[in-house]
This record gives sequence, C-alpha cells and structure tokens, in this order.
Amino acid sequence: MTAPTADDLLRLDNQLCFALVTAARNVVAIYRPILEPLGLTHPQYLVMLALWEESPRSLRDLATALAMDPATASPLVKRLQGDGLIERRRSASDERRLEIALTAKGTALRAQAVDVPRQVMARLGMSIPEVEAVRDGLMRFAGAVEL
Repeated sequence: MTAPTADDLLRLDNQLCFALVTAARNVVAIYRPILEPLGLTHPQYLVMLALWEESPRSLRDLATALAMDPATASPLVKRLQGDGLIERRRSASDERRLEIALTAKGTALRAQAVDVPRQVMARLGMSIPEVEAVRDGLMRFAGAVEL
C-alpha cells in the first residue's frame, strides 16, 4: 500500500466532512416521508424524542440533550407548542424557570412514533446490529471531537 499523495488527500471523496454531510442529508431524507404523517420534521422529532424520555424539562436542558443552542431549540419548541404537542409553563418550584412539557396530544403521538425506527431500518436495508454499529461509531467520533 502506498502513501496517499497530496492530490489524494484533497480529493472530495476522501474527505470525512463530505461523507458525514452527505450521510446526514441522506438520513434526514429517509426520515422525511416517515415523519410526515406524524406532522413532524426531523428536528421536531428529535425534540419529541427528548421529551418522551423526560418531561418536563427546561429549554436549556432540552437544548443540551439535543446538542444545540437554546436559541436554535426555541423556535422548534414554539412550533410544537403551536401544534398542541407541548406546553411551556412556569416551574412550580422556581417561577423564574420555564419548563417544557408534553401535552396529552404530545404524549399520545409517541404511540404512532414507536414504528419510526423500524421503518428507517427497512428503508436503509440494515439490521438493528448494523444500525447500532454505525450509531456507536458516530457517537465515539462525536465525543472525540466535542468542542
């Protein structure tokens, strides 16, 4: 095996960033038609996943769980609130704190969303262990480059 040349190093197809961006775009495109019947975009789906795990939670906690800034999460929360899936309310223990909580409609949507991962794997043509291996590798990578 020969060492890569300068030209090899600068080939688009050899770039990690290009592979990641392309994979992310393709995965979101796979999710789009699956989430459409639920009335969710991919970013909204991620917010709902976090809230199905723990609700209520603060905007800051939610944004941290989603690895995004609160300013990015806020419009997603407002849209989900407008759709009647979540509500923003003052914390009973600290009135300065705004909590984001699921509504009954948001809680009920979980039953419809439970099939989303299976549908994604079917469209990818991948098994659970294959998807887990990719996910785990990406999580290790993300942890290694965390800012």
